[in-house]
Amino acid sequence: MTNPEENASNIKSEIDELEASMNDASFWDDKEKAGRIIKRIKELKEKQEGVSTLDKGNAVMTLLAGAGGDDSEDFARMLFEMYDAYFKRKGFSYTILHENKNDHNGFRNLTIEIDGKGVYGLLKNESGVHRLVRISPFNANAKRHTSFAMVEVLPIIPVTERIPISPDEIRIETSKSSGPGGQNVNKRETAVRVVHIPTNISVHVATERQQDQNKQKALEILQAKLYKLEEEKRKAEIEGRQISKTTEIEWGNQIRSYVLHPYKMVKDHRTNFETSSVEAVLEKGELDDFISAEQKL
Repeated sequence: MTNPEENASNIKSEIDELEASMNDASFWDDKEKAGRIIKRIKELKEKQEGVSTLDKGNAVMTLLAGAGGDDSEDFARMLFEMYDAYFKRKGFSYTILHENKNDHNGFRNLTIEIDGKGVYGLLKNESGVHRLVRISPFNANAKRHTSFAMVEVLPIIPVTERIPISPDEIRIETSKSSGPGGQNVNKRETAVRVVHIPTNISVHVATERQQDQNKQKALEILQAKLYKLEEEKRKAEIEGRQISKTTEIEWGNQIRSYVLHPYKMVKDHRTNFETSSVEAVLEKGELDDFISAEQKL
């Protein structure tokens, strides 16, 4: 998934350039053009403030296994453990909002909320398809296997910036929670799934003991998904292209590859940054160089 926000430094550069043009003696000769420039400056400053606020806030991360059963679901687990190690190194904390595990402790999907200074700003470019190449531990013939998993990182949207949603546009479903909490949790329908009917975007939260708490958290994440969708639409409009409704979790869409066989390498395909220290990345969460390179995109 591509990053929808305009680069903060590019926004500042355009503001500076447009404001400098206002000092030209002929600026007001073409009043229509001048009006467009002033409007653009206003839009950029609003976007600059929004980007600045969101890049400093918390984030929600979802890991979704691609097709491939146990191998892809195990890869989702590996990615979670990689990010877990990274969070510990950074002093971040997180809460599991929803998880769907298989019998081998792999994840079909997992959603967590991450708390820490500048979390979204650091992690937003981790969004996209990740690819793993290794000898499959689930294949009796020890054949090399390629697995895919999707990472989605969303900002926690401040209340003042949230998009108003009509109750008619939302469908709320409840179910019994299978998460931690013991028998009292499992007896009641505390898990909540919120569906935004116009876009068919859905959010599932089952972490809290109270249904209403899960509902509020699900609505909060829905706001983040709608924000991301609007940003993608705006970027697509600027670039003169159609927005992709889905990103296939498959070959050709990957942003980063983790190769364990026949050689060892982790490579980001957007920045071309790579390292042969695969264990340091996957087991110790040493992602700083990758993230630093991504922030320059």
